[in-house]
Amino acid sequence: MSETSVSLPNPTLSLSGVKAYFLTALLVGAAVVLPAIAHFTGASVRILLPMHWPVILAGLVYGTRGGLFAGAASPIISYLISGMPLPGMLPAITVELAVYGSLTGFLRQQLKWNGFASVATALFAGRVAFVMVFLFTDGIATGLTEYIRSALVPGLAACVLQITLLPLLGNWWVRQEDR
Repeated sequence: MSETSVSLPNPTLSLSGVKAYFLTALLVGAAVVLPAIAHFTGASVRILLPMHWPVILAGLVYGTRGGLFAGAASPIISYLISGMPLPGMLPAITVELAVYGSLTGFLRQQLKWNGFASVATALFAGRVAFVMVFLFTDGIATGLTEYIRSALVPGLAACVLQITLLPLLGNWWVRQEDR
């Protein structure tokens, strides 16, 4: 009896070609525009986490490199255009988003984790990285517990929605491109 090898489809798209780079740039654009809209309308970015959504989606769709690019570029481009995030927040948010995008992409693309576990793990790791940057740069004026409560807890509902919705959207996007 011969064993047959079943090749599982790649859960992400290749970040190569003009179309892939263009679509990744559109995700970066969305990560810049969505927080600007939130600020303009008075919506709380700490609750909605508007920059996180497109970055995580970039990792789910275009893997490690796409997620890393979107995560590292989005806050820097946003700062250069709008002055947001504030300079004191820029390093922590840049590291946080780079972790979100690249780790989501790595877990999905290289380790073939399901999207839900990839996003949940990356969200946890990105939040830890965010807090660590603040700890190492003395950016936390209050106690750590108070800081976590005021800075991280408001976005928990958005995190749950990201874990629930983004893998579904990412899978749909990859299936559409694979046709």
